[in-house]
Amino acid sequence: MLTFLDRFGAPHPQPGATHYSGQIGKHTLKWESHTEFVTYTIFDEGTAERPFDGETFKVFPQDWLDEAPGTRITSALIRVEESADDSGIAEKTQDWFVPESVAISRVLDDQLIIAADFRIDHHGHMRFAVFARPDSGHRRIGRVVQRLCEIETYKTMAMLALPRARALSGEVGRMDAQLSDLVGRLREGEAAIEETLEGLLTIGSELETMLARSAFRFGAQEAYEALVNQRISVLREERFGGLQTMAEFMMRRFDPAMRTCRSVQARMSALAVRAKGAGELLSTRVNVDRAAQNAELLHSMDARAAAQLRLQKTVEGLSVVAISYYALGLVSALLYPIGAEVGVSKEMVMAIAVIPVVALVWWMVRRVRKKLD
Repeated sequence: MLTFLDRFGAPHPQPGATHYSGQIGKHTLKWESHTEFVTYTIFDEGTAERPFDGETFKVFPQDWLDEAPGTRITSALIRVEESADDSGIAEKTQDWFVPESVAISRVLDDQLIIAADFRIDHHGHMRFAVFARPDSGHRRIGRVVQRLCEIETYKTMAMLALPRARALSGEVGRMDAQLSDLVGRLREGEAAIEETLEGLLTIGSELETMLARSAFRFGAQEAYEALVNQRISVLREERFGGLQTMAEFMMRRFDPAMRTCRSVQARMSALAVRAKGAGELLSTRVNVDRAAQNAELLHSMDARAAAQLRLQKTVEGLSVVAISYYALGLVSALLYPIGAEVGVSKEMVMAIAVIPVVALVWWMVRRVRKKLD
């Protein structure tokens, strides 16, 4: 901007300014800085002899254009003529624009007539024509010209989302098919948990990346689309000669592109919800499998406890036999002298003591176990 002004010796705007208006040579320059683009508007006195002469654009030096940062998004030539009636307007628009796509309408209560075909000419510019009544006034004409510039600028900025939407559409379709396959295999129980989880994590991370990278572009697209429709509505268009109005042209050419962008954005959001639902299904399946594993573990523990109980009973019986054997030896040793006095043999004394000793030992072991239980 400053380099351009220096070429004409024009004064600089204040530091931090977002707009500027000044004289450069025989032209008037208007500069505005927006959120993500800047606009340069050149006003020339009078009416060019040749309509939409590309030489007018040469006020911007080519070397300055080549060195300017960023990319030229759009440029437009707007021709303003005074017309007391409608005679000759139809013939001029048919000669200047492509008849199949020309849009023409009366605006602001038939104070002006605007026309365009929204096609780029061989010089690389859009072309608009404004036919003003003699009593329209400079301010009203200026507002209409400003609206045309805004419509073209915001339309172009909104269309920047279309290539992004087309690129994302293929990616969304691919991930949609992958997610459907994962959910189908999960329902049929064919997929391993680790493999399914890895697939869901991959889809989820890619979706989050896509949503994050496209959020600004699609958000800006919605804002620019609203501005385009608002700028057209304030013109209060009326039909001219049975031809399409600018609003009708936008409805046929601009709205489908915007619906495509909204459709891709909605598909990405819906796919993210589906991926989240698939993750919940996988979590449910993991919980069910874990419950089944816990049930098997409890059954195994019950079986081991039953085996230990049987083993404990076996050991208990052997313990009764072992303890009875040693107790019988002690009791027999105590009863041998008595048996000898009454004429009973040693073997008979031991045989008589077997049953009471075993019964006593068994009773004592049972009592000890009951106390422990």
